[in-house]
Amino acid sequence: MTLQVAVALDDRSFAAQDWVAAVQQADDARLDFVTFDDAFGRRGPDAVLVASRVAPVTRHIGLVPVATTTHTEPFHLSTALATLDWVSRGRAGWQVRVSADPAEADLLGQRAPLGFDDLFTEAADAVEVVRRLWDSWEDDAIIKDVATGRFVDRDKLHYIDFAGEHFTVKGPSIVPRPPQGQPVIAALTHQARVWERLDVDVYFVTPADVDNAATIVRQLPAEKKVFADVVVFLDADQETAIRRRGATTSDAAVFAGTPAQLADLIASWEPAGIAGVRLRPGTPADLTTITGELTGVLRERGLFAPSTATTLRERLGLPVAVNRYSQEAANA
Repeated sequence: MTLQVAVALDDRSFAAQDWVAAVQQADDARLDFVTFDDAFGRRGPDAVLVASRVAPVTRHIGLVPVATTTHTEPFHLSTALATLDWVSRGRAGWQVRVSADPAEADLLGQRAPLGFDDLFTEAADAVEVVRRLWDSWEDDAIIKDVATGRFVDRDKLHYIDFAGEHFTVKGPSIVPRPPQGQPVIAALTHQARVWERLDVDVYFVTPADVDNAATIVRQLPAEKKVFADVVVFLDADQETAIRRRGATTSDAAVFAGTPAQLADLIASWEPAGIAGVRLRPGTPADLTTITGELTGVLRERGLFAPSTATTLRERLGLPVAVNRYSQEAANA
């Protein structure tokens, strides 16, 4: 069985070419997707905009930016992410994040942060609203009927009529349904109380070892995709990698060694049932080693095979996203 390989980018550069160069490395190596980190309180460009910038100059790789549900309107998230899916021709995703940081609330002039349960209740509602808005246009809603002067068939646009504790959204969207129907939604989760509240397609988890990874996978629904996060420092010899790692700490396991040793670790985790790994390069040089050396080692061992799928949903083996409103009409 082969695994899927992704990389996480966490840069502060405002130079577009820096991002383009990094993502093109991953694209040329035929990695499955790249995630773009973001938070309101950090220096750096908006992750969704970065993904939109690199989309036209990449061919294969999935593009999954972080976008925070706290202090952000789900209507705006849905349109931005749908646009990214159009620009990338079906390679878009979204990593959901919440913010409990009072400083971030102050930056936006917003209310004080909610408690854990309310933050994730709000995030779950935001995900539901975004999904409904993506479905609010049926796939054949655009008719471009010159004879009648109609661009859109209004009967194929739907009000989502969502009323929740934190917001009310009527819809429909102002962007046509994305090419994937439903772009892939992901979340980083460290504990059960997160994944019990947040229903997404892909979970990034941070196991300490193979047994821990297997325990986590068993707790999640079988149809979900689980990626194990690893921070990596790679060199030709382990001593150099350990020296570069220094005192680095992370929520995820921190690996320092050679590409072959990392391949050994990834192979040992495969029986746990993970779908793949998301590698967090310790430095830009480690990204180069991942794309230039590690992928070759993984391919030689039969652990990684470049996908020929054209959309991120297909690449991850997720089912076709059926439009809930057209299905309701068909069943009426």
